[in-house]
Amino acid sequence: MPSSIILKKGFDIKIEGSAGKILSSLPEPDLFGLKPPDFPGLIPRLTVKPGDKVLAGTPLFHDKIRPEILFTSPVSGKVVAVNRGERRALLEVVVEKSGEDYVDFGKINPENSTGEHIKKILLISGLWPTIRQRPYHVVANPADTPKSIFISGFDTSPLAPDYDFILENYPRSLFITGINALKKLTTGKVHLVLNGKNKKTDYQDIPGVEITHFSGPHPAGNVGVHIHHLDPVSKDQKVWFVNMQDVISIGRLFEEGRYMPEKIIALTGSEVIVPQYYRLKRGASISGIIRDNIKPGHQRYISGNVLTGTKIPSGGFIGFYDSQVTVIPEGDYYEFFGWIAPGKSKFSFYRAFLSKLFPRKQYRLDTNMHGGERAFVLTGKYEQVVPMDIFPMQLCKAVMAEDIDNMENLGIYEVAEEDLALCEYICPSKIEIQTIIRKGIDLMVKEMS
Repeated sequence: MPSSIILKKGFDIKIEGSAGKILSSLPEPDLFGLKPPDFPGLIPRLTVKPGDKVLAGTPLFHDKIRPEILFTSPVSGKVVAVNRGERRALLEVVVEKSGEDYVDFGKINPENSTGEHIKKILLISGLWPTIRQRPYHVVANPADTPKSIFISGFDTSPLAPDYDFILENYPRSLFITGINALKKLTTGKVHLVLNGKNKKTDYQDIPGVEITHFSGPHPAGNVGVHIHHLDPVSKDQKVWFVNMQDVISIGRLFEEGRYMPEKIIALTGSEVIVPQYYRLKRGASISGIIRDNIKPGHQRYISGNVLTGTKIPSGGFIGFYDSQVTVIPEGDYYEFFGWIAPGKSKFSFYRAFLSKLFPRKQYRLDTNMHGGERAFVLTGKYEQVVPMDIFPMQLCKAVMAEDIDNMENLGIYEVAEEDLALCEYICPSKIEIQTIIRKGIDLMVKEMS
């Protein structure tokens, strides 16, 4: 019998532009990009150069520290660009699609295979990076055996895609095959976490899977919150987690023998004329889905959601882990005495505006921060939006002081940037909380190595 957990702490940002349940078909874009910055802790080493021909499943780069972890091309074609940033940091490898050829990894029944063989296929195909771990929120180390694996089956972030709708558009067998492969990678439980507000019965009969329903405001859909409540991690105890769409890609790999990183992407945001879903491959350019579907004006394109996503250009590429593209207005303006207005059309966590009288209203929010960074003061507000047994502000201050012992005691192993993203949103001091948390995690990784 599935269990249920109801969370009270958190906050839902009421923003316009959720995707309607429309799955549109478009010609596949010509360009695809794989971006090393999507993988924290990665030191990439190229295995291709501009002009090289590749197949879907051909390695583009690998991890310097763990060279067995490969990052492969989502399509067949030609490498047309290797883009670098400051200090020649590798930013993206761009492939121009041509043809439908792919590397054949062979069809395999996971139930008849060993965990080591499944691990090997996931590594050489390039699907291993879909498996991440806590602590540290990085690509899982294939040398480890996790105490459990979590499958994240819903999302509560602003304008998040509807995973129930997404799964309706895939054969159920792919999902089951993917789960059967993951079960071979741990001696512990496989947790499937679903939305408590919509308890569908499609997943109740999956053998060997423990189902839990979570409900509540954001971040009730964050995997870090699920792990914290069901199977907490520590320095020496690791938990792996996988997104539900990636489980389907894993199932397709074993059923069809090919790397087919297809995802259903939600195009969302107040500046989208018709917010809807599109079927694309991982790393696709967004130029096709936004063409003739964006309102005029200066817009911000985000791969992901408005809290944790990454700013990309209008011809940029969808992030490796993202199932959503958000378009909102740029906040490049100054509002004279904006704080003194009644604010009927303004949205605030602090209920400081007249808009608090309209709890169901959705808002056209932009990127304007309405102020700059100021003194980091104790408010007690962070704890209201973090449904975890930690002290967010004290943890951030411990990170800023590089106090290793206090960071451990205050829960650095249990959190990632996304878990405290709401703290950054409501912060009256405009502190970049997510940047601080990532610095703390990187410091702990360095300390442990």
